[in-house]
Amino acid sequence: MAAILTSIQNTVIAGIVLAVVLFGIFLGTGGAADYAFWTFFFRWLHVLSGVMWIGILWYFNFVQIPNMPNIPDDQKPAIGKVIAPAALWWFRWGAMGTIVTGLILAAMNGYLVEAIALGGMDGVAKHTAIGIGMWLGTIMWFNVWFIIWPAQQIALGMKEASDEDKAANARKAMLFSRTNTMLSIPMLFAMVSAQNIY
Repeated sequence: MAAILTSIQNTVIAGIVLAVVLFGIFLGTGGAADYAFWTFFFRWLHVLSGVMWIGILWYFNFVQIPNMPNIPDDQKPAIGKVIAPAALWWFRWGAMGTIVTGLILAAMNGYLVEAIALGGMDGVAKHTAIGIGMWLGTIMWFNVWFIIWPAQQIALGMKEASDEDKAANARKAMLFSRTNTMLSIPMLFAMVSAQNIY
């Protein structure tokens, strides 16, 4: 077991194997790989990538940013050169996976256009709720890819810049990351409410 758990690659592979076993149990008890299954599958991928995205967003905002002043200056390069770039990679691609699977899921369930229109086309409250969640998620995705990531590249020294530009971009990335943290709360409310109270 230790051989599996000491490697993140082996840990993820083991998790996938366990999910495949659950799929086998599903099929063995009369389930079918039909349309309903595939909508479930994309919802599962949507939640999986969303947990990665929002988990790292919250790590940045609840753990890393508040504790940076407590880290000795000689240790800060390890955060900026090793941990932050790796976290930002998973952060960006978690965001991309979340939006892509969310759009696929909305299309498969037949409410993509209604949700984008915030329920204005059919007046269905569920479409309004899921639409608000989708729009908030889209704003957050845009912030990740087109504001936070470019600013972080400058702040972390991945692109040549003056110390003043690095500081300004670090602040910009932090403020938009905090914006996404704020938006994540009503976004999750809208998404979960659309599935449970409408």
